[in-house]
Amino acid sequence: QTPQQRKANEKFKKSQDAKRGKSASEIKKKEDFKSPISPLWLGLLGFVVFGGLIFELLSRIFLR
Repeated sequence: QTPQQRKANEKFKKSQDAKRGKSASEIKKKEDFKSPISPLWLGLLGFVVFGGLIFELLSRIFLR
């Protein structure tokens, strides 16, 4: 084992020992997943992509 692996194993062992004997509600849970992009930017990106797609389809249908 390398020293880095040994440190990682010790850290993991400590976290597992701290959890042992406790109920699931007592164990610290991870936070919910949070998107790195805000809903405003996702909406704007969707508008640009799908708006462009709809515009392209309409122009191909009506302006052959």
